[in-house]
Amino acid sequence: MNNHTHQDTDGTHQLVTVNISTRKGNETLRLGFTDQRVTAYGGLAVLSQFLHKTGFRERLAEALPQKPTSPNAYDPTDLGLGFIGGILCGADKLSRVGWLAQDVAVAEVLGIEAIPSQSTLTRFFRGFSQASNDGLNRMNRWMAGHWPSAGREGYTLDVDSWALLHEDGHQEGVQIGYTRTGLKPCHRPLVGVIAEMKMVVKYWLRRGDSACANGAADFVSQSIDQLPAHIRVGLVRGDSGFCAARVKEAIRQRGAHYILVARLNEPVQRLCRHDDSFWQPTEIEGLEIQEVPWTAVGERLVVIRQRVAQRPEAGGKTLLDIPGYRFQALVTDLPDSFRPVDVWRRYNGRADSENRLKELGRQFGIRGLCCQRFWATEAAHLLAIVAHNLVVLLQRELGKTEKGELATLRMKLFLRAGVWSRAQGQATLRLAVPAAWRSWWLDIIDKLKCPLPPFNLYCNAVENLRA
Repeated sequence: MNNHTHQDTDGTHQLVTVNISTRKGNETLRLGFTDQRVTAYGGLAVLSQFLHKTGFRERLAEALPQKPTSPNAYDPTDLGLGFIGGILCGADKLSRVGWLAQDVAVAEVLGIEAIPSQSTLTRFFRGFSQASNDGLNRMNRWMAGHWPSAGREGYTLDVDSWALLHEDGHQEGVQIGYTRTGLKPCHRPLVGVIAEMKMVVKYWLRRGDSACANGAADFVSQSIDQLPAHIRVGLVRGDSGFCAARVKEAIRQRGAHYILVARLNEPVQRLCRHDDSFWQPTEIEGLEIQEVPWTAVGERLVVIRQRVAQRPEAGGKTLLDIPGYRFQALVTDLPDSFRPVDVWRRYNGRADSENRLKELGRQFGIRGLCCQRFWATEAAHLLAIVAHNLVVLLQRELGKTEKGELATLRMKLFLRAGVWSRAQGQATLRLAVPAAWRSWWLDIIDKLKCPLPPFNLYCNAVENLRA
């Protein structure tokens, strides 16, 4: 780098030259600074319009346990919105949210006083408790209420447990527990996802040494009971950790059906060893099924075997004495009108909910959000989930029938440079958008300013009412 400095034309800023290599050879670039209020995240203004339309700020203020203590203190709602904005901009730790304060206009775009620092956020999350965290869970259920009724069959609730690794292991609740990479210090939360919405409606943080079934029945019960009245759950899907009598009874009491993975214990393994005469072929090459009555009245056990040579992507487990196959067993109370292969297909839809966990961990920062106090960690995770559900609703509002990932939305919408100014009390944000793309941006803003719900949501609601 050439360290010689030069004064620019107005004599107020220093410029330095930077050497760059191009196809034509070496060139220099003059690098300077500006006092203009420039933001790299001007596209967040679109989100701000959506927050205004939905009354999000008022709902968040009701959900937070903290209240303003003095005129000079930060409004807790501003802290919550600043944290959510940081997550959407790519932060995955409290310190990285604080770095966003260097963007001198992003707080103005979000409509908050300032982006909070790491220490401010640490004090903010320290004020949460088990009781107050339910307010954030209510935020997620409120956002689920923006969806129409699902008709006779109802929605599908997918429940899962999740291992969040924390290698330092000094925070409250971090204990040695089973993970896919062995015994590691972790938290083990429970997560409830409405599959058709792709939204998280319930989240509990648990100690890392919790068994999969600990609290599972209560978690499922609350996940269903606390949904808005018009959001009815017709089917619950879960892995073997939820295949317990109390969980199944809780589901039946709420008028829903279930498909749960059965453990491959010795009685089920004996079924896996049946000769070919017991196995029924299906229209899917390499997949065979057998069905047997199970322990409870009205309950069915569907055992699946898949030939690895024909279906290398098959899920399930292998048995040492039966090489070349993977086995899976499903317990369900769906009526006999659902063929065994239909039960298997219905359960396979649960795989998409596992994508929500991957997205929450990688793109919404939950893997890196771990505070010293247990309930503070849960509150940070819940606010990150609020950000996730907010993105889902925003995309539906814009008319997208398929949910895109946050990374895509960030590059297409949020990461847009803009110049912020205020003249005669009127705030102005000028986005750096090529002329060919400006009509696309104006269409987005018009959709968000329209007081009516998106056309596709309205049509779904009308169709459900006719059903």
